[in-house]
Amino acid sequence: MKICMFTNTYLPHVGGVARSIHTFVSDLRAAGHSVLIVAPVFPDCESHDTSEEDIIRVPAITEMSGSDFSLRLPIPFYVSETIEKFKPDIIHSHHPYLMGDSAFRAARQRLLPLVFTHHTLYEEYTHHLNMDVQAIQQFAANISTQYAGLCDHIIAPSKSLSDLLRTRGVDKPISVIPTGVDIPFFSSGNGNEFRNAHNISKKPFVIGHLGRLAAEKNLDFLAQAAAGVIKSRPDSVFLVVGEGPIREKIQSIFNTYHVEDRLVFTGNLKGKSLADALKIKITKGFEDFSNCFPVTIGFPVF
Repeated sequence: MKICMFTNTYLPHVGGVARSIHTFVSDLRAAGHSVLIVAPVFPDCESHDTSEEDIIRVPAITEMSGSDFSLRLPIPFYVSETIEKFKPDIIHSHHPYLMGDSAFRAARQRLLPLVFTHHTLYEEYTHHLNMDVQAIQQFAANISTQYAGLCDHIIAPSKSLSDLLRTRGVDKPISVIPTGVDIPFFSSGNGNEFRNAHNISKKPFVIGHLGRLAAEKNLDFLAQAAAGVIKSRPDSVFLVVGEGPIREKIQSIFNTYHVEDRLVFTGNLKGKSLADALKIKITKGFEDFSNCFPVTIGFPVF
């Protein structure tokens, strides 16, 4: 099967949706399917794209409003010729707006089925816009719901999201398909190497977060909870794997609790360094990974 995917985010952008799409693309290609990805440009995407075939990058404004997202520029017919040559059997949209609009038009113009993966609650991301928060949240929820109603099939990453779409009136078929986890890869990490590299001794009780440091992740709450535990347990540290605009807020919370010396930021990690980070026996407060992820490698989740 030939599948043409449209997405607002893809590698090298660091985030749960980009990683999820890459995982599914890799598995689909391994199963013998052909996948063409249509995504905006991101910083350093040229170096990534040399290692992966069949990606069309559309012009975009990068780092929109100080964030790490790219805003696609609406240039008509920019990808039409490439899509025609690819001859897709199905169009797969990963967002209900921007590239999602392009996916809808591509499917309707070619009389192809349109699948939509509803990755997240888009109304939780409206803080990136300087507008009336309540009004724009309702608008975002309405857009994603109405878009789902225009598609032929919906994929939800969890049953709870599938149930929410039903309560919002979506009557199209919905399949619940969580993002898979590469268990052999993440089980192969070396926790001792990571501890040595980041000056974490073998004794501390380690609480960790893996994901983008963004407001929609409710990291204020996590940082407050973690700082409280760290203050009450002299043998503990808080490990933060990721990067984003909330980093200074997390630092400020730990400064307030006077436990800043037991806060460890690693920045964004990938490859072996990421696998190593997840093998140091952490109690994890995850945001971007399904709860099955740390459980599969033997760690508790809160």
